[in-house]
Amino acid sequence: MPKMKTNSGAKKRFSLTGSGKIKRKHAYKSHILTKKTKKQKRNLTHAGLIHKSDENNVKKLLALK
Repeated sequence: MPKMKTNSGAKKRFSLTGSGKIKRKHAYKSHILTKKTKKQKRNLTHAGLIHKSDENNVKKLLALK
């Protein structure tokens, strides 16, 4: 059976932490920033972790499962 290919879009959007969790960036931080408050933009800067319910799908895209 051939190897699983990693989804190119997913490999650009997600990264693994040392403990094996999957890190993600927040959406809505790329354009139309003039109408967003400083607080809103600042809070979107910090990276988050993906939700547990999405973990299996993302791992499949990253060929980890």
